[in-house]
Amino acid sequence: MIHSYDVVIVGAGGAGLRAAVEIPKEYSCAVISKVFPPRSHTGTAQGGVCAALSNMEEDSWENHVFDTVKGSDYLGDQDSIEVMCKDAIRAIIELEHMGMPFSRNEEGKIAQRYFGGHTKPADQNDPYGKRIPVKRSCYSADRTGHVMLHTLFENTIKNQVTFFSEYFVTDLLMENGVCKGVVAFDIANLEVHIFKAKAVMFATGGYGRVFRITSNAHVGTGDGMALVYNAGLPLEDMEFFQFHPTGLWKLGILVSEAARGEGGILKNKDGERFMARYAPTVMDLAPRDMVSRSIINEIREGRGIRGSDGTDYVLLDVSHLGKEVIDEKLPEITGFARTYLGVEPTKEPIPIQPTAHYAMGGIPTNVNCEVLLNEKGDIVKGLYAAGECACVSVHGANRLGTNSLLDLVVFGRRGGKAISEYLKTAKFLEVDESAAKKTNEFISWLFSSNGNEKISDIRTELQNAMMENCGVFRTEEGLKKMIDKLEELKKRYRNISLQDKSKVFNTELVEAIELENLLKNAEATVYGAYQRQESRGAHSREDFPKRDDNSWMKHTFAFQKFESSPELKYKPVVVTKYQPMERKY
Repeated sequence: MIHSYDVVIVGAGGAGLRAAVEIPKEYSCAVISKVFPPRSHTGTAQGGVCAALSNMEEDSWENHVFDTVKGSDYLGDQDSIEVMCKDAIRAIIELEHMGMPFSRNEEGKIAQRYFGGHTKPADQNDPYGKRIPVKRSCYSADRTGHVMLHTLFENTIKNQVTFFSEYFVTDLLMENGVCKGVVAFDIANLEVHIFKAKAVMFATGGYGRVFRITSNAHVGTGDGMALVYNAGLPLEDMEFFQFHPTGLWKLGILVSEAARGEGGILKNKDGERFMARYAPTVMDLAPRDMVSRSIINEIREGRGIRGSDGTDYVLLDVSHLGKEVIDEKLPEITGFARTYLGVEPTKEPIPIQPTAHYAMGGIPTNVNCEVLLNEKGDIVKGLYAAGECACVSVHGANRLGTNSLLDLVVFGRRGGKAISEYLKTAKFLEVDESAAKKTNEFISWLFSSNGNEKISDIRTELQNAMMENCGVFRTEEGLKKMIDKLEELKKRYRNISLQDKSKVFNTELVEAIELENLLKNAEATVYGAYQRQESRGAHSREDFPKRDDNSWMKHTFAFQKFESSPELKYKPVVVTKYQPMERKY
């Protein structure tokens, strides 16, 4: 079956829906989503979305730029960061006008709170001197992503966007460097559909499910990134994957940074506030990469707490905040602690450990969300990307908390506007039924394959190996071991078989395709990490503990080579105003 739409957006999270809202009604717009749109992963974002509104205290977008550049460990492209931070103020007000219910301060303005790495100068005459935390995160209790997602979904319905929910995109259609559509199948019945489009946007989220302990939902398998990689296009900076310091012990379910923003304290087994040792100025509100490394360091030095499963954790204490603050501002995350760990946060601390959380790398784009063909900056006509699956490089080597929801709405909107402009002159390219051939053959192979490998076994081994060898800390030995493991798992993947041969909601078949996507994303991540001989942001090489600005102030572009290891090329970081400095807090 062939469908024709002016625009096809793949992914119904914050970025995809924000782009869809921006498409003028005279153009037809379809959104394809693996899940029902309000179940998209944006809905799990808890803590807030940042902008220098100055609603609670004096702030400026220039402060926000400096913090984001510094937080990125100077790998973020400063021109892109300036675009995002300057546009943040308008973006938040626009969301409010769309109907997003923000929490309010005593004056009735949008409430803001502290978040890790967000600061302002202690002395306005010395902007690069001592800095102090600033309230910059706009929030809706601890359900900010949830209300944002629902607000945007309601606005897309108003905008007469067509949805194809529970469809899985399996192929990107290209002709002479121009995108002309996608192929997807309906998960309900495995019927293959061809979507012909003048413009396609990927907003497919991250790939946290490549790790064993992750805050990502089961849908976070990096499908859009893998499709682009398969099409011969590059993936950028995949070695930078953020571990959020506070995931629930054993489970990885996120305990938002909002808990520390409201005054929560990290403690080791001795009850010591250990972040005072690692970041004496901002302590528990240091950026995520630093806090994650500090927690692992405490555990390694014997100051962690041994759990019943043999793994170690530290404690997040919010009990001193009082029941009223906890119930009003942190109801969801404290509810998770009660439900999943049997801990009462008003009386006792919450066991936490770092959890794989966010991909700083992804599909390379410019500030208008146009996908890049190569490291030289050439673009792929008609193909766009936004959100976590994209890398416009506003996050560099480490993302600051609350910059992800901001990234979604700023670049989702910019992508929608760029597409609207492109549609004025764009034409449909020829697409016929043969476009479905590759997908049909792959599905047929999965059904007919009678190997002895189980999908769940390969996935579990991948997740465990990535956690051990490509996690918070990395070494050449561990990464080499991971490269060998990937080669083994890719060979074993060719020998899988499905136990479920039905064509109605065959989730095993979906998981088989997702597993291949995870293997692709893992490959780009591990090879990039192996080659980058320095420590920067979330990429921490114990054998190269220092940041090396002379050799590595550059972005990694990984190109898939099917019969060999990926080809890595590099592109310089854009520096406008802020020269790299030692990163202290």
